[in-house]
Amino acid sequence: MSVLKSEFNMYSVGEKIIYGESGVCTVDKIAPLEISGSSPDKLFYHLTPLIGSGMFFTPVDSATYMRPVMSREDAEAFVLSIPGISPAICNDNRFNHVDSFYRERFKTHSLEDLVSVIKGLSIRLSEKKTRSTRAEATIRRAKDILYGELSVSLDMDLKTIESYICEKTGISV
Repeated sequence: MSVLKSEFNMYSVGEKIIYGESGVCTVDKIAPLEISGSSPDKLFYHLTPLIGSGMFFTPVDSATYMRPVMSREDAEAFVLSIPGISPAICNDNRFNHVDSFYRERFKTHSLEDLVSVIKGLSIRLSEKKTRSTRAEATIRRAKDILYGELSVSLDMDLKTIESYICEKTGISV
């Protein structure tokens, strides 16, 4: 079917990609949307997230950030670089400023920034007497994206990534 051939069709069905700030997704289908009023000529990636549920639909020519997951070699080298990644420290104590500071790090789509968020927020939490559910949720989100890509790249179970990092680096992230 010629409609499936598109100059924007960079990814293949079955391929695992990083989609926006959602982390690893599998390309399940490349096809028009099957909803009323949708153009039969406009192709969409039908994406299933590795972590979480549901499905994302994005045009193949979307400006949304998408890239293939890193190679095994790049993932192994990245894990070894984790001890050298500095924590992202926000010195402002106003809730909205702190939240915004860490949210901006996600927009870079950088694994280094995710590690810096995890390290920085872990330090903030350890220095306070009360726990912050927002900070804990942000750490969980950063770990989901980080561990998701590493698990796919290293062909490892998602549940073993944290211990793998600790084994290779001597630190927990």
